[in-house]
Amino acid sequence: MKTREEALNYGLSFPNTYMEMPFHDPNWQLVRVKGSKKAFLWTYEKDGFLHLNVKTDPAWRDFWRSTFSSVIPAYHQNKDHWNTIILDGSIPDEDIRRMIAESYDLVTDSPTKRIYEAVKKIPKGCVATYGQVAAMAGEPKMARAVGNALHKNPDPDHIPCYRVVNSKGELSGAFAFGGSDEQANRLRADGIEVIGNKVNLEKYGFTPASQI
Repeated sequence: MKTREEALNYGLSFPNTYMEMPFHDPNWQLVRVKGSKKAFLWTYEKDGFLHLNVKTDPAWRDFWRSTFSSVIPAYHQNKDHWNTIILDGSIPDEDIRRMIAESYDLVTDSPTKRIYEAVKKIPKGCVATYGQVAAMAGEPKMARAVGNALHKNPDPDHIPCYRVVNSKGELSGAFAFGGSDEQANRLRADGIEVIGNKVNLEKYGFTPASQI
């Protein structure tokens, strides 16, 4: 990703978004979320390169800055919560898209964000089903969306997606956790017994406070 058109088109691919030039200056073009009017992507030319300002979780802020020299504290914005991405060709497109997507999630009440927050509530020693996670996220019918979100887990160290199983207690496929035994190994490390690629939901199933 090197051009403003690519960046804006990707920003506009998210639901309920629109482009604006708030300063009546064509060099500053941004993408906002309809309704709240919150901006999550700022684009501008500076020092011969296109720059993007994106909102970032403080837990990820320094990770991005230390990983890529072209990700720096945000120009003209709160440097605790915003990063600047310099599109000089040194950052893989998938990482640029991920940073933009994270910015969008931070300014919206997106289903994906609610799914991740729900998964964080599953305590060590317990598992929850996709349907339970969907209900905890406020969308009981989006169990499939839970699976999609967890396979794209941006922070596996803090979002324990391995604690999510299907309605029969069966574990996910090998592709989800980096190996055929990885989910089982992580569950066993939590103190959960896995037999035949399956967990006993009666013994280990998590009961959210809302269901007690």
